[in-house]
Amino acid sequence: MNVAVLRGTLAQDPLRLTLASGRVVSNWELRCSSTEGTTLVPVQWIDPDDHVHSFESGTEVVVVGAVRKRFFRAGGATTSRTEVVGERVVKATRRVTVAKLLDEVCARIAI
Repeated sequence: MNVAVLRGTLAQDPLRLTLASGRVVSNWELRCSSTEGTTLVPVQWIDPDDHVHSFESGTEVVVVGAVRKRFFRAGGATTSRTEVVGERVVKATRRVTVAKLLDEVCARIAI
């Protein structure tokens, strides 16, 4: 099962892209801290909920999604990028919503 749960702050304002198909993609870097230091995690959300467009740099969020590695050609070479594809994203200050979201994740991965 591929489940990722992250809590961190947006390192920059989300970048909103509209694809030729009409789908919307929101990309951002999430700054996550741990005892080992700080890591920037790229997050992509396809067809995000409308509230994500109100997020800005410095907003603390909780992301539930899946890890994905994409391969693409750049400068004549194949390169890759590991990112989290967000399924649900909520502001960390919404404690009740975060608790429900984490309960849902735990129920989904329970053996």
